[in-house]
Amino acid sequence: MDTINFHPIGYIHSPFDKLEGMPIQPSGAKDDLGYIELSEDLQEGLNDLDGFSHIILLYHFHKNEGYKLSVKPFMDTVERGLFSTRAPRRPNMIGISTVELLEIKGNIIKIKGVDVLNGTPLIDIKPYVAKFDAVPADRFGWLEKNAKKSETLKSDTRFVGDSD
Repeated sequence: MDTINFHPIGYIHSPFDKLEGMPIQPSGAKDDLGYIELSEDLQEGLNDLDGFSHIILLYHFHKNEGYKLSVKPFMDTVERGLFSTRAPRRPNMIGISTVELLEIKGNIIKIKGVDVLNGTPLIDIKPYVAKFDAVPADRFGWLEKNAKKSETLKSDTRFVGDSD
């Protein structure tokens, strides 16, 4: 298998210093504030981003190790196939969140709705565009009856270390 190397373009700062007890999705972190400290040499790439209300963050789950192909997700009590979940322990440990963009000053981006661990390495930023990203869908698999739980559920230890 080929190797792909990514390097952080910056770091996400949030109020969450421990994996346990964090929101499990941005919908459960609606009022949580944070900021991104982008590498200064990439600051020019932020030009025109302030015209967007939301941004998509791609990041590395840097505190996780290993994975299983069947997991018991936060929003269910039944084991599910890893790729039908948003469980953080994955073959490539890549996470995704859509957050509200509040302000850009220099290389600092203030955000709202942050659901990631403080100090998380940022891989990329993309503007959220409803015409591109909010596609009509009519099936939501096992999450059909459980998605609302994301607004109140907090993470536990099931994806920390070997505890799952």
